[in-house]
Amino acid sequence: MFECCEDMENFVRNRIAELRTQKNISARDMSLSLGYGGGYINNIESKNSMPSIQGLFYICEFFKIDLKDFFDTGSKSPVLIEELIKESKKLDKETLERLIELIKTINNKK
Repeated sequence: MFECCEDMENFVRNRIAELRTQKNISARDMSLSLGYGGGYINNIESKNSMPSIQGLFYICEFFKIDLKDFFDTGSKSPVLIEELIKESKKLDKETLERLIELIKTINNKK
């Protein structure tokens, strides 16, 4: 998956920026929400630092995703997928079946 440490570091930085943008939150607001100084996320995204393992867990918790979802390159929008799953749990069986058919129809049109 990663050829070297630099590839992994770039992936982490880019993934945080991607997920943060999808959530429509500034780097400063995210930093403060995590309990860090206002420049924490900006320092990561601008290649000045890297999160610790614990920090990465906090970041995943902030996005409401698992660490595996963070590193899943096949999932471009894990935050939205988690939201879809959460909302889907509220639906009755018939509505879920219709939703699945709709998704299949959309995917077949691609």
